[in-house]
Formats: sequence, C-alpha cells, structure tokens
Amino acid sequence: MTPAQHTGTDPVDERSRSGWARHLGVDVAHLATARLRDQLTAGTLPAAFSASAANRPEATLRIAGESITHGELAERVARSAAAFAAIGVRARGRVLLCAHPALDWVVAYLGLLHCGAVVVLANPAYTARELDHLLSASSARTAVVNAAAQRTLAGRVALVELTSVARAAGSSAPCPATIDPDDPALIAFTSGTSGAPKAVPLSHAMLLSSIRGVMQAWRWQRTDVLVHTLPLFHQHGLGGLHATLLAGSHAVLLPRLDPAELVRTIAAERATVLFGVPALYERLLALEPDLLAPLRGLRLLTSGSAPLAPRLARRVGAVLGQLPLERYGLTETGLDLSNPYDGPRVPGTVGIPLPGVEVRVITPAGDPCPAGTDGEIVMRGPQVFRGYLDDEPATTASFSDGWFRTGDLGRWDRESGHLVISGRLKEIIITGGLNVAPREVELVLEEIPAVREAAVAGLPDERWGEQVTAWVVPQPGGDLDLEALHAHCRSRLAAFKCPKQVRVVSSLPRNALGKVVRGELGALQTAREDRG
Repeated sequence: MTPAQHTGTDPVDERSRSGWARHLGVDVAHLATARLRDQLTAGTLPAAFSASAANRPEATLRIAGESITHGELAERVARSAAAFAAIGVRARGRVLLCAHPALDWVVAYLGLLHCGAVVVLANPAYTARELDHLLSASSARTAVVNAAAQRTLAGRVALVELTSVARAAGSSAPCPATIDPDDPALIAFTSGTSGAPKAVPLSHAMLLSSIRGVMQAWRWQRTDVLVHTLPLFHQHGLGGLHATLLAGSHAVLLPRLDPAELVRTIAAERATVLFGVPALYERLLALEPDLLAPLRGLRLLTSGSAPLAPRLARRVGAVLGQLPLERYGLTETGLDLSNPYDGPRVPGTVGIPLPGVEVRVITPAGDPCPAGTDGEIVMRGPQVFRGYLDDEPATTASFSDGWFRTGDLGRWDRESGHLVISGRLKEIIITGGLNVAPREVELVLEEIPAVREAAVAGLPDERWGEQVTAWVVPQPGGDLDLEALHAHCRSRLAAFKCPKQVRVVSSLPRNALGKVVRGELGALQTAREDRG
C-alpha cells in the first residue's frame, strides 16, 4: 500500500479538500501550505492558555456548580504547578489523573501541563484491574486522585490527593521555557471496544492543531458560550475545555446528563454551542417538545464519538431547527472531518476534512477508491500521532508511508463529496466467504419506526463461518414486528447481509462516550429471539 503516491487530484478528493476553503473564504492552495500547519501547531497548551487568560481575564468557566474567571484560573494553575514541582513532578514526568471532573480537576490538569508534565487521562469509574493497565502501559509513577480512586490505587503508585494541589496556596510557578511544542502533553487511551486500550502519546502541537482547526471551521468566537455534559477524561469533552480557554470564551460543563437540567442551563446561560453524542439527543427528544424551545437559540449543535443515525439527525433537525453537525475523529488523530458549518449538512456523513488534514479512501493495494466505493480511511496531518507508546508492532501495522491507517471503512458520497463511515475493518462479518459491514445493516434496521437502536455483529456458525446477528432495542411502548423487520431487511439488503438472528434487548452495551462495545453483545440477556 502506497497512499503517499496519491496526488489528491481525483474529483471527489479535490472537492472534499476544498470544501473548507469555500466556507472559510480562503484559497484552496493556502490550506495545504506549511504556513497553515505552522499556525495550527504554534506554541504549547499552557503558553496559549496563559496568553488568552491575559487578554480575556473576565471570561468564565463553570463546572459542577463552581465558577471561576480565566484570570483567577490562571493564578490557581500557576500555584498548582508550583505545588506539583515541590513534590517532585518534573517536565516530561508521567502523572495519572483519576478523579471526577470538577473545578479542582481542571486546575490540577492545567497545573500539570503548566509544569511540563505528561497527563495520563483515566476514567474514575475504572476498576483496579483497568487502572493497573493504564499505569503499566504509561509507566506513570504518580497519580493525582480523589478519595475513591485513592482507595482503588493504594499501594500501586505514589498518590497525590487532588484537593491538596488544586487548592495550593503560596508562590506560583511560571511556564517552564523547556516545554517544546513536540513534547508530549497527554497520554490518552483508545476506547478498547475491540481489545485492550492502547496508549497514545499526544504532543502540545497535535492537540493545538486539532482544536484550532475546529475553531476555524466552526467560527468559534470569544462571545460563544459552550455547554456540554461530556467527560473530561476523553478528548471530546476535553476539546471543549481547550477551545474555551484558547478563545477566551465562556463554558458551563455539567457533571452528568440530566436532560431537563441541560435545557435549563442552556436557557439561563444563553448558550450558543452544544457538544453532544447521539445518546444525548435521544434523551433530549424524549422531553416534551415545548421544553426544548431554548435549544432553538443555539448557533451550533455537534455530534460525535458514536455514529449518528440519519433518522435521529432528521428528528433533531425537525424539533430544534437545525441538523446536528456530525464530525469524525479518533484518539490517535484528534478531530479530522466535519460537516460544514454553513451547510449543507448531510445526515449519515461526517463531512469533509478540517483545515490542515489530508484524508484518503484506499483499496488494500493502496489505490484511491472511486466515489461510492468502500475502502480503508487513511490520513495525515499535524494532529496525527506518531505511534503507540512502547508498542512498535502496533505502530508499524498502523502506518504506511507516513499515512495513518485508521482501520475504519468509508466511502466518498457521490453527490455531496462527504465521507460516509461504513464500519471497522476488524468488525467485518465474513459469512459464506462474503463480507458484510455491520453499520450498513444497522442503518437499515434503524429505518424501522419501532426500532430505537440496533447493533450488528457476527456470531460463529458451522455452515457459514459467521452469521449476521442483530441486537435490537425497541422504541418504548412500541410493537416490534419481527416478521416485518425481516421483510424490510430483505427489501433493502442482499440476502447474505440480512440478519439470520434478531435478539430483542432492553439496551446495548456502551462505553463512557456512547460507543457500542461489540465484544459484549453476545453476553446480553435477550427478551426474545427470532431466527430469520
């Protein structure tokens, strides 16, 4: 495979790469220049945040009910950095951060970056076994924790109580001059939906490039007010914090999803931007339509971290007055593609490459796929990581001639030029020697009004090798007619793609961001089963 040989001159690729040029009012050639990438990657996170706080000290951040101005936050962060340095945290030292998101979490996170440390992000709901994997993979020797994580990690690593460093008094520490844009800022972990999570080092330049590209494309202004309920230990939620601090804008970060409280917050704060995942929009649409009126004042709704069903996108558009702007990104690559801010937003697609990003869809031989034909998505750009931590085999398998192999299948839509995600290469079902992409079948199932959501995977079968199996969650109070379901599938799919077995379940197993964990589907307790 030699994707680096591709010139990007095929019509669909040129259309996709030039889309942001039209929407941003700049020349296509400018987007590909080193100058743009230099602008996206310049500086470090603490230096950029400090400069913004100096320019906009009155901007506010509210998280879990506590509010602080950016000026006050900068002062607390500098004292926190001094406290970390006093206990031996040094530049490039790896520190696990494991606590529930709150203002203290933000101060500690920024304080660690401020003193040049590498933050290892951890879900505070993880078990001791899961945290042991993060510690082992990252080689972190110190952990900043709250009381719950302190009990879980006792005896495993040097512990620092979160509040003690987040609320430190005394002198402050200046940003160290030794931090380089290419130094690692974070070690994030892949979602682990198809195996053990892999450690992903991300530099200051990569993180800045990712969020700056989004801010350009989405017209982020200092007058914006962001609201979201996403976890900060994941890049989706953390990216919202980064954008807020870079722009000197306002944000309200809620610790959990309460749809009614979210609507009240959007109304009270006169919010302009909502970050969400498909499950959030499902919960919002379960409220009375009249209660959702404040959301019609938002200038931007986004959706990511899991596929957004076209039917759900259209329902949101009908109720809230605009389609959610669906985008695509990975732990390893940050944010990469997005539907255009000014439209057209095409349900079922993730749009076009963001500024500075190059994307290809290729055959197994490395040749560009024609429009409408599925292939592997590969990409390169300043936001793309350089390799998994201490895992040379995985790194070698994931790169070819400088292009990152995402492992995702996709195709360029013939009409819009947008990218359509078809599924994961590793999730492909091989039945009777024929390939079936689970997402293609799921989209057909989700067209059925009585189906709330669906997941598809292959189960071992003596005759076919694997059989296409569907797990279906019915709409509340709905009457799911399995015979009609099979008939619908047969009318839309070739026979080998149709589910041979349908299992009706109350919910699907998902991770913290709402992505289906396919490896756990087989263990679900079913309300009933049906064989086609």
